[in-house]
Amino acid sequence: MRIITGSARGAKLKTPKGQDTRPTADRVKESLFNILGRMIEGRTVLDIFAGTGSLGLEALSRGAEGAVLVDKATAGLISENARHTRLADRAEVMGCDVYSALSRLSAAGRSFSLIFCDPPYHRGLWERALEVLDENDVLAYEGILVVEHGADENKYPQLEKLQLVLNKRYGHTTQLSFFQRKDYLAACEEAGE
Repeated sequence: MRIITGSARGAKLKTPKGQDTRPTADRVKESLFNILGRMIEGRTVLDIFAGTGSLGLEALSRGAEGAVLVDKATAGLISENARHTRLADRAEVMGCDVYSALSRLSAAGRSFSLIFCDPPYHRGLWERALEVLDENDVLAYEGILVVEHGADENKYPQLEKLQLVLNKRYGHTTQLSFFQRKDYLAACEEAGE
């Protein structure tokens, strides 16, 4: 696992030993960042279920302003990877439960213009995270939420504020779902964008 491009290009990331983790495949990660393109520059990033920190650190390497990376089990490893990639000055690591982190961030009035949600598949975690994100205004008005989930996980929860805008499949294992705020999409439609 490595940083694909940007200021930390080629830096190898340490992965947890003996834990049931499934890091985002380089092919999927490269496709994700190709879709986002230059939209990453200057964004504030939230990476939940961050694992190694790969997605949040890749965004920082590509010019994101700052990132909060949340993972209770791997916080120390994420901090180590942030230091190794020389991105630690723009990375805030939270070693707590994702759902309590979302509540704390929302209560503090913090919002993010790019959110990555990449939990283990087939455990109901991404669906619950979507519901919590929908209830809290953690996604900024013009923000983008990217959820990585299993290719066979197609039952989206009912959402009040967020709307699916793009879905991409990668083989028989992975899909990426992109969400934006309904109020922002409605304003864009009204403005003819």
